[in-house]
Amino acid sequence: MTITKLKLTNFRNYEEQEIVFDEDINIIYGDNAQGKTNIIEAIFICSLGKSFRTNKEKELVNVLSENESCKVEIFAKKRDREIAIKYEQTDKKAFYINNIKIEKLSDILGNIYCVLFAPDDISILKNEPSKRRRFLNIMISQLRPTYVYSLNQYSKVLEQRNNYLKQIKHEGKAEEMLEIWDEQLVMLGIKVYNYRKEFIEKINEKIKEIHSKSTDYKENIEIVYKTNISGGKKVKDSSEFVTDVEYKDKNRVIKIEEKYIEELRSKRRTDIQKGFTSVGIHRDDFETYINEREVSIYGSQGQKRTTIISLKLAEAEVIHEEKEEYPIILLDDFMSELDKKRIQGFLENIKKNQVMITGTDSFSIPNTKYKLYKVENGNVISV
Repeated sequence: MTITKLKLTNFRNYEEQEIVFDEDINIIYGDNAQGKTNIIEAIFICSLGKSFRTNKEKELVNVLSENESCKVEIFAKKRDREIAIKYEQTDKKAFYINNIKIEKLSDILGNIYCVLFAPDDISILKNEPSKRRRFLNIMISQLRPTYVYSLNQYSKVLEQRNNYLKQIKHEGKAEEMLEIWDEQLVMLGIKVYNYRKEFIEKINEKIKEIHSKSTDYKENIEIVYKTNISGGKKVKDSSEFVTDVEYKDKNRVIKIEEKYIEELRSKRRTDIQKGFTSVGIHRDDFETYINEREVSIYGSQGQKRTTIISLKLAEAEVIHEEKEEYPIILLDDFMSELDKKRIQGFLENIKKNQVMITGTDSFSIPNTKYKLYKVENGNVISV
């Protein structure tokens, strides 16, 4: 798929801007703080329904404008049709598909597919598990929009259970009532878990060949899902689970619902004392290994950078395989981290995708079709 045109109105530092994109590679360059990343952000919002930079929608409105609203419009071509996505931010945010307002935010998902590469992506490997869960949530939502509904419902039940835990401690409420929340957490948590396990398996199918090729077949990579609902067990492949709802432990098979409930009950007294739920998919994680050594601990900076590239390229391949569309590749100041050889090799892997590249300097790509845009003080000029 390709984005043909982007229109911005009072978005970030843009007052009125229209950009017509090339179907291949688009290089957007200029000094810092001129508005390059804002273009990437606008595309991301119309793809995923939210920004990757802020949770405060009001920050998206041009602070110099007297109008307290902003608008982003994207026009795209898919394999079988054209589509227009519009995002408006006033008192509330609203999305439109082909000028029809959508009622649920999840309806925006799966219309424009994109994969974002950003400078701080390496933190996915180095920092807290919440970064990795966020990565999973964003990527799975493009493939399975119903995942967002299950995850949101789980979050609501989790919040209700946490509130009730505090009421038990401070107000003496009946502990037995936790069974209601536990049953709902288990039902929704297993749905989210199955989505995540499926996605990790698909990533593993793609990433091994991608990473091996990029390292001259010197490194073998593996992503391992670590689920909290079974006591922190690491899930390497489907063979460890007899079905989506059964858990294999030594020589016996336990329904995973039973295992999940057992974990919740075993931590109940601790949860009451602390006032929050310590067991559940909200604490899941994944680990990355190169040649059986954990990258976050033993990997060099170069290995971590290469791992992130492999992970995102695998994600792009999964989207293409599932949806028969090549996702838009968004490279926000990402190429500055790579040498010329790695840049050329990286671009070889995404030559069938439309690419948006931002950077401080213009550069040429030999034997490749591309278009240049210069950004200066909120104005984009096709060079």
